[in-house]
Order: sequence, then structure tokens, then C-alpha cells
Amino acid sequence: MANKKSGPLKSGEKKTSERMDMRTIARLAKVSIATVSRTINHVSTVNPKMAKRVREVIDELDYFPNTQARALGSGRSRLFGLIVSDITNPFFPELIQGFEDIAVEHGYEILVSSTNYDPKRMSHCIRRMLERKVDGVAVMTFGIEEPLLDQLAKRKIPMVFIDVAPEGPGNSLLKVDYQHGIRQGVQHLVAMGHRNIAFITGPVKLHSAQSRLAAFSSSLKECGITPTPKWIIEGDYTLEGGTAAMKQLLNIKPMPTAVMCSNDMTAIGVLHGVYRAGLRVPDDLSVVGFDDIHIAAVTIPPLTTIQMSRFELAHAAFVALRSHVESEHSAAHKREYNIRTDLIARESTDFPRGAMAHLRKGKQA
Repeated sequence: MANKKSGPLKSGEKKTSERMDMRTIARLAKVSIATVSRTINHVSTVNPKMAKRVREVIDELDYFPNTQARALGSGRSRLFGLIVSDITNPFFPELIQGFEDIAVEHGYEILVSSTNYDPKRMSHCIRRMLERKVDGVAVMTFGIEEPLLDQLAKRKIPMVFIDVAPEGPGNSLLKVDYQHGIRQGVQHLVAMGHRNIAFITGPVKLHSAQSRLAAFSSSLKECGITPTPKWIIEGDYTLEGGTAAMKQLLNIKPMPTAVMCSNDMTAIGVLHGVYRAGLRVPDDLSVVGFDDIHIAAVTIPPLTTIQMSRFELAHAAFVALRSHVESEHSAAHKREYNIRTDLIARESTDFPRGAMAHLRKGKQA
């Protein structure tokens, strides 16, 4: 009887008759089961030549590791949870893509859930995370439900948050510098001659909405302008909310010459509301958004906005979680990660109607 082959398979050869598990991989690659396990789990100390042999056999056999069994054996799932607010807002799919790219690059998988700002949905999201035994959770919701998140904290699962983080040794914070970008936006409008500037907020119960409004108000005051309460309208971060808020502004006399929005979806809704009213941007109204989602560059006109990098958010969130999971020295963990914002000037902002005429008259005098 011919001896069974051992060692890496030749090109195109398949070993389909054998049970595909780590023992088979180890025998064919001529390494120990522990080496196979460490290779699958991306442990950096594995001998590169051995790891190469293991990967070759895995590729030839089309072997898919049992991640649940791996989690039971190692105590780690190499799975990170990612909770977002609204999957229909392009900001969040862009954030998810960035997070997944860096996670896969480092040998992690992600489990995504969307809350739609609903506490019941949040509870369901957290249950899924616990059932799948995630190693950590990035809560990218711009608003948190602390009692619900206690379930994760009690199990000492590391978490990272935007804007506000509960106290705890496993919690990290992504601190967005709203002030910097929004100040740039206000100064941009004021330099063009705008003094009557409105602001459409997000849901005022959310910390992110409060922070953006506070940054807008303080930036106006720095420019010697007192915020006008009737020009501050509550929105809900949606297209429909932006259109409805613009309808309210159209009924206020005098109408502002510029409007800043808490996010780009709101600003795009404003563009629609201005168009429906028979007016033009920026001739009749200058508009500034916040986020710099991809479609902001191709709206008509292209939207001036405050950029908050999804890649920077995703990278910082992953680094924060990974540092907790892969390090045994909790005291060395960085708790806060600063996220910068910057103005991106496009074509939705210009001088107020008549401003250039006044400048010309001033020069003639």
C-alpha cells in the first residue's frame, strides 16, 4: 500500500478525502498543532518559514478555521463589535468600511449593529455582542445609553466611545475637536460679509449636538456677533429634518443669509428646501455642512463643510480596543484620542447678496 503524502501539497492538488482540521493542517505542514493555532491567530512570534508552510496548506485545502472553537480555546474571539447610530447616513458606512479595513489588516473580524437612536435596538445590539463573545466594542453612536452598556462593563469588555465615555479601566474616548472646524466655518462666513447666520442642530438630547451648537455660539461671539435664538433650529441629522428646518427658516423675517448645519445630511436637506422655494445656493443663501461625506463633493453646488475624518475615527477606535485586548498593562493604556476637524471650502458659500455692490460703492467714495 502506498504511503500517504505529507508536507505541503503540490499546485492544484486537493486533500478532500481527509477531515480538515488543525491536526490535518499540522501533519501536512510538518509543524505542531500549536504552531498552526498561532499562525491562524496571527501571533507575531511564529517562525516565518513554518507560518508560510501552514498558510500554503490552508490555501490548498480551502480550510476555514472554526472561530467559535478558537475563541473557546484561546479566550479571545478576535472579533470587535461596532455599534453605529444610523446605517442610512453615508457617514456611518464610510466609518464601518474604514474600521473593517484596519481590523482585517490586523487579523480581526467585525460585528456591526445599528441602533437607529432606539434604546431597544441598542439592547439588542449589546446582546448580539455578548452572544458572539466580542473582544471589544466601538460605540460610534454620538450618544450612549449607560445602563445598557453596563452589561458590557460588568464583563470587563473594553469599549471606545465618541465624545463621552463612562468611567472605567477598559473605556477609551475619541474626543472630537468640534470647536476648531466650526470656528473656521464661522470665520469663513464672516470674512465674506455674513452677519445673519442660522444654525440647524442635531437632536438636542445628544451630546454631539450640544457640543456643535456650543462651538457655533462661541465662535459667533468671538467675531462680535450675538447668536439669534430664532435662527437656531433643532434638526434630527436627516435629509428630511434639514428640509423641514429650512422651511421654518424661510418663514422667519428677516431670513438669514447663511446657515450652518450639524451634519451633511441636514445640509443636503437644506439645499433641497432652498431649491423647492425657488431660491439659489449660494446666491440667496450660503450653506455649510459638517462631516464631509463623499457625496458632499458632488451635490449641486458642491457643499462647503467641516471635515471629520472617518478614517481617523476608525483608526483611533481600533487602536484603542487593540491596546486593551493585546496588552496586559492596563495602566499604560491611552484613554483619550483627539480627532481634529477642518473646514473644506467648496461652492455652497459666497458673499451675501448685494455685498459686493456695497464694497464697490465704498471704493468709489
